[in-house]
Amino acid sequence: MYLIIVGLGGIGRSLAGIASENGHSVVVIDRDEDRCADILSQHDLLAIAGNATNKAILEDAGIDRADALVATTSDDALNLMACWLAKKYAVKTLVSIVNQKEHSDLFKEVGVRISENPDEIVARSLYLWSENPDTQLLASIEGGSIFEVTASDGAKGVNKTVKDVSDMKDMLYIAIRRGGKLIIPSGNVTFMPGDVITVFTKKESEGRSVEYMDELFH
Repeated sequence: MYLIIVGLGGIGRSLAGIASENGHSVVVIDRDEDRCADILSQHDLLAIAGNATNKAILEDAGIDRADALVATTSDDALNLMACWLAKKYAVKTLVSIVNQKEHSDLFKEVGVRISENPDEIVARSLYLWSENPDTQLLASIEGGSIFEVTASDGAKGVNKTVKDVSDMKDMLYIAIRRGGKLIIPSGNVTFMPGDVITVFTKKESEGRSVEYMDELFH
């Protein structure tokens, strides 16, 4: 994949590192020359100091052959303009951070996949997981989260079947690890003490799902 990343804040730097380490061709664009120099010293990629809303800068970055552009700056206007220009060059995948929710519709109209207000999302997640320290977040994905919980001996959900404890809307049991064995949680599978239960939940139901699992298995 040929990926262009706009912005070298925390998210942009992390994304650049992950993509580069996974063997993709990565170009980063940032106005700060020092940030560009620093990322070059750490990863095998191309860094361009400049404004990503400048067509010449985008062309230097190889926008005409890019598979995707991800805009990660704290400036919604810059992110939107960079994505709009990338669309003019027929870049297939456009992704952006949206810092203010009221701007979301503008990005959607351009055909950009969005992640709303990353600081708020992180803060909400930290609060949620601090309240439920025995439940471990495995991954945050678009639209939801995957987490796991270990069933305690004597917990309410132990010795009940998956079907018996599937009252939570927008939550799905996806795996059970038991003594090194992987179990697909069909409706008649019974939860046992020590089971490590993996669950998917939609983003809007994350808090309720974590609380539900905590009540059942702790």
